[in-house]
Amino acid sequence: MRSLFYLFGFLCVYSYFIYPVLLKLIPSRKIIDGYEKSDNALPNLSLIITVHNEADRIREKLDNTLKIEYPPELLEIIIASDFSTDATDSIVESYADKGIRLVRADERKGKEYAQLCAIRVSEGEILVFSDVATKIPAEAFRLLANRFADERIGAVSSEDRFVSNDGKVVGEGAYVKYEMWLRRLESDRAGLVGLSGSFFAARREVCKEWDIYCPSDFNTGLNCAKSGMVAITCPDVVGIYKDVKDSGLEYRRKMRTVIRGITAIARHPEVLNPFSMGMFAFQVWSHKIMRWGVPWFMLAFAVLTLIQQGQGIIYMLALQAQLVFYSLALVGWLSPWVRENVVIRIVFFFVQTNLALAHATLMFIFGKRMTVWTPSQR
Repeated sequence: MRSLFYLFGFLCVYSYFIYPVLLKLIPSRKIIDGYEKSDNALPNLSLIITVHNEADRIREKLDNTLKIEYPPELLEIIIASDFSTDATDSIVESYADKGIRLVRADERKGKEYAQLCAIRVSEGEILVFSDVATKIPAEAFRLLANRFADERIGAVSSEDRFVSNDGKVVGEGAYVKYEMWLRRLESDRAGLVGLSGSFFAARREVCKEWDIYCPSDFNTGLNCAKSGMVAITCPDVVGIYKDVKDSGLEYRRKMRTVIRGITAIARHPEVLNPFSMGMFAFQVWSHKIMRWGVPWFMLAFAVLTLIQQGQGIIYMLALQAQLVFYSLALVGWLSPWVRENVVIRIVFFFVQTNLALAHATLMFIFGKRMTVWTPSQR
């Protein structure tokens, strides 16, 4: 019982704390950075923006897209409509004279199917994927294209920046910063195990095996690893997002993300084999599988802590620490204004995230799958 106590204590912290330390101990890979400044050296890009019933936000996205600084003759802009039923498509068609092209899926089969429809008609050697909620800085495409000067790079991910409506840092700020730091560590080793689904780019050859039932951000990283290339993050390229308006919607977004992630692993179990996938498999195990297990590790650790009470001071201190930890999360849930405190904010979002992980895992076990995509309203 004592051994189990320490084992589950280790498992609780492995993915978040020990795994990054192990990555730091592994030598990083150097990347060749940059094309010549001449436009003649830049690659042809196809920007694919996936939409579904975005009539209220599509104009803002299209206007933002038209401000991107990249040679027009090297940039193709395609709006991939996931069988929209509102005015989205007609609004996009009104921008046709500005070089924006509409590709409409013949049925609603999800984000990845709409992307595939656009991939089939696109011409760029580099495909860039985005969505309506993401604001892209004007200089982003040149910075992103520079990374493909290194032939080992199969895909490049942006980094996420979340802001509230009034421009302040949102509740997940610290958590997102941690995630971006971890991505950089992975990027410099075997490559990303998951790109930013709202803004990333990939070589055309990486997109040949496009699984419409697997999240494209994960599938792209997997295809890179299979082809002997890597997916990297680009700290200079950011996707700017507004905070999700409703915390309940954010909880459901997390659940959707996890269910789709588990589905991806179930469809591609080869990614877990270190003999064929090497270091990439280690990163998938550590970042994905072990993290999805954290809520269950925490539950087992709590039970073992209770069982061991009266057996030593270490167990008493462990119980007190957990009581304080979960009490802070409860206070954060009951009083949103208290969440302004950075410690309570981090604890609250950590517990909320792990509740979503547990909930999503149970839903997947009982048969829930998510292939049809509904964008979060921000």
